[in-house]
Amino acid sequence: KKGKARRGRGKARSEGLLSKQKRSRRMKANDRERNRMHHLNSALDALRSVLPTFPDDAKLTKIETLRFAHNYIWALTQSLRLA
Repeated sequence: KKGKARRGRGKARSEGLLSKQKRSRRMKANDRERNRMHHLNSALDALRSVLPTFPDDAKLTKIETLRFAHNYIWALTQSLRLA
């Protein structure tokens, strides 16, 4: 097994090519994360729009929105059980 000095896939790549590939992967990952957060924020805005808040102009934080939704669903469930 003298002929094989290197293990791995394919040919050795230049440092510049590796750097460009890493940068490209990082940019794609950043885009995916940005899109994920946009979708999450849109979903939270839709949830806020159906929750009763006092006063109406107060915007709940993300965690407040989730907690309020949980408690609101629980309260509605309790009122249905008692009815």
